[in-house]
Amino acid sequence: MTMRQIVLIDQEVRSEGARQVLPPTRRVAACAVIVNPFAGAAAVDDHALLVDLSFEVGALLTARVLKALDGLQPCGYGKAALVGTAGDLEHGAAMIHVRAGLAMRNGIARGLALIPGNAKVAAAGTAIDVIFGGIDDAWDYDAMDTMPVALPDAPRPNEIVFVVAFLAGGRPNARIKGAPQSQVTQWVRSLGGQHRSSPGTAA
Repeated sequence: MTMRQIVLIDQEVRSEGARQVLPPTRRVAACAVIVNPFAGAAAVDDHALLVDLSFEVGALLTARVLKALDGLQPCGYGKAALVGTAGDLEHGAAMIHVRAGLAMRNGIARGLALIPGNAKVAAAGTAIDVIFGGIDDAWDYDAMDTMPVALPDAPRPNEIVFVVAFLAGGRPNARIKGAPQSQVTQWVRSLGGQHRSSPGTAA
């Protein structure tokens, strides 16, 4: 593995919507800029190398974020990948959708809910919104938030920016109340479709 840099972004939100945020919201993201071993090559179907890399780097980034939070208990988490233009969108998917979540859950010893993750192919300096979801409850509306992440010099065409992020304190001044999972499940079942699985189930 060749890693060019690690960047830590620590955002503390103290005011939102002309109201003071008490306690302040903390959004912390650790970003690793790594060389994409498949950049510039023909498309492959075996992405095991990136999957293994995601676990190794994910553990390192998770530790960096938790150290920055300094004992604050996160309520939300998210992950993302920006793939340089010589790469493939599936390279980003391999980084975020298979084993990265295990590294994050190991770090916090929690994590029943699916970890939101998104990836895109882009040039250096492009922003990506890291999507936060509740750690143990995907229907925790207060933990539904986003954090924009952008690095001016990354990803270069042969690189991937891999992002692990945690949210503490919830969305700033969160106060909306959405429908509970049970209500949505009942409504979906009333539609008469063929799919009966409950929404929000962790995978």
